[in-house]
Amino acid sequence: MNIDAATAERDAVLQVARNMCVAARTAPKARGMDEIDTRLLTGDDLVPVADEMERIGRDTRQSYFVRDADNLRNSLALVLVGVRPVPRNTKDCAFCGFEDCKACLQAGASCAIAVTDLGIAVGSAVALAADARVDNRVFFTAGAAALRLGMMAEGVT
Repeated sequence: MNIDAATAERDAVLQVARNMCVAARTAPKARGMDEIDTRLLTGDDLVPVADEMERIGRDTRQSYFVRDADNLRNSLALVLVGVRPVPRNTKDCAFCGFEDCKACLQAGASCAIAVTDLGIAVGSAVALAADARVDNRVFFTAGAAALRLGMMAEGVT
């Protein structure tokens, strides 16, 4: 077998990206509630996300969206990690800023514990990539674009 460097690197990056999805999914979660959703985009599926990132950047005059869109266009893969920010029904929490989970829901706010679960999931995914020596970046800009494009499961932010 004779595998050229570009093919070997692409295959390795895609395997790491798959493993990042697993790392995000299996990261510890509050109360054992798994509300994490992941997606892996490659090839032509990166284009609409990069285009939307650029559109957001130009419309809002936030140049880092445009910069990140250029970085995405030069990438082999994009791992999206999101969470359904539903309350965890934890007594006496109020980390969200509301009296209880019912008030959080009524206000349409995000559960602070769910957002923490998201951070842990993202951290697990990027740590895995770093351990594999695969360069990676956390782009909230890509997440914002993917959400606008409806690329995540229903209720995921």
